[in-house]
Amino acid sequence: MIIVAAASDPSPSDPNRFPDPVYRDAVLKPLFEGAKAHFAGYLRSINRAHLVMLAETGILSGEQAKAIASALHEIDAQDLSRVEYTGEVEDFFFHVEGELTRRLGVDLAGRLHTGRSRNDMDHTIFRLSLLAKIDALAAEARALAEAMIEKAKAEHSTIIVAYTHGQPAQPSTFGHYIAATVEVLLRDLERLAAARAVVDRSPMGAAAITTTGFPIDRQRVAELLGFAAPTENSYASIAGVDYVTATYSAEKLIFLHLGRLIQDFQFWTAFEVGQLHVSDAFVQISSIMPQKRNPVPIEHLRLLASLTVSRADAIVGVMHNTPFTDMNDSEGEVQAAGYSAFESGTRVLSLLRALLRGISVDATRVRRNIDASCITVTELADSVVRCEGLSFRQAHEIAATVAREAIGRGKGLGDSYDVFCVTFESLAGRATSISADAFREIISPEHFVAVRDRLGGPAPAALDAALTRYHAALEALSVRAAEDAERVATARRALDAAFAKLSSA
Repeated sequence: MIIVAAASDPSPSDPNRFPDPVYRDAVLKPLFEGAKAHFAGYLRSINRAHLVMLAETGILSGEQAKAIASALHEIDAQDLSRVEYTGEVEDFFFHVEGELTRRLGVDLAGRLHTGRSRNDMDHTIFRLSLLAKIDALAAEARALAEAMIEKAKAEHSTIIVAYTHGQPAQPSTFGHYIAATVEVLLRDLERLAAARAVVDRSPMGAAAITTTGFPIDRQRVAELLGFAAPTENSYASIAGVDYVTATYSAEKLIFLHLGRLIQDFQFWTAFEVGQLHVSDAFVQISSIMPQKRNPVPIEHLRLLASLTVSRADAIVGVMHNTPFTDMNDSEGEVQAAGYSAFESGTRVLSLLRALLRGISVDATRVRRNIDASCITVTELADSVVRCEGLSFRQAHEIAATVAREAIGRGKGLGDSYDVFCVTFESLAGRATSISADAFREIISPEHFVAVRDRLGGPAPAALDAALTRYHAALEALSVRAAEDAERVATARRALDAAFAKLSSA
């Protein structure tokens, strides 16, 4: 059965009859449909929680509350997705109020709205919706962080070329690289958790601007809805949009930062670099060039991450230069538009987590690139300082000369001991004490990594310690999320029980 939310269309010939058909179709109908799709369940919870509070404070009698509860139960049993909007009521809230009035009459139905406004109701609905989306996104992000930590452990000793300014710089390990991105993701998760704490406050009871003269219990409504607490200042409750800007700013940073990892993966899979191999499960072929292996999921990740950043930016941008008051700029349409950022962001997190399982380092190509680029020469300079007692500036000049000569001859550092000996004697005025075997060890990437055993370095002990701390930080975030989820679940049970008690009183 189709439920019609209006009896007839306003006549386009009557300029004074609300709503104008164009306004109806351009604004009111999309808002109504958006409320149906995104907010109907939250409106249901708010109606129930507010009714329980009105009964508990004695603002409504038990008989009144029972009648309203019974009518709300009937309305909630309807399939609201089948409601068609044609313009008689202004918005979804008035449709529900109209259904209540039809069952109870205008006097009793109108008593549910005692001590509240669409202003505080709207922002409560938006906050409840954002909390659910934040929680879902954060869970995906934590799963990605866990997968990244496991990947870093698995690639603990896998040598890679680390780049700066697009050029080979130093050897490191894939585990050390992934751990670096984990550290950033954990900070992003902390920022998202901080944004969630801003959202996790109930505006109910702020009413239009200044609260109400009725003895309402804002704390009780907040508890029944699962919020950590009520908002404080009633004006800020309906005018402050920082819960929106905080959320989308934190979300934006997650995908802006992950986008940099994705861009590196794209670069590392290039034929000329070849550092990263993508399994066939994530490779598409060319329709015309048989030799092509296109790791296009990485491109899709880059696109989706950029879309998410842009969508989050758009919501923050809408709030720019708006008045500090309740306004449509922060309400239904922009709230619904922001949800696309969560949708594309979730796709990034799940796809990137899957891709991590399907990538590996091409050790042969890495070794070839290390030899060709002489990137272990930094350790040669360091070792000259330690073994020969020269200043770093002298050692740097010796190492730079050896590297230039090796690259010019098309040989790696391993074949340049003779050049090193000649250069050292020329610049130091004496023969080196470093043997050929010691030289080869010094310029090996494994030695380069092993001696960098400082806090945050790629050496095994330093990396293990970092990954242990990262896992502990991730576990703390998970515990915090579980506590929030339990509080919400407890509130839901309490609301259901309190509402059922009203209905049976």
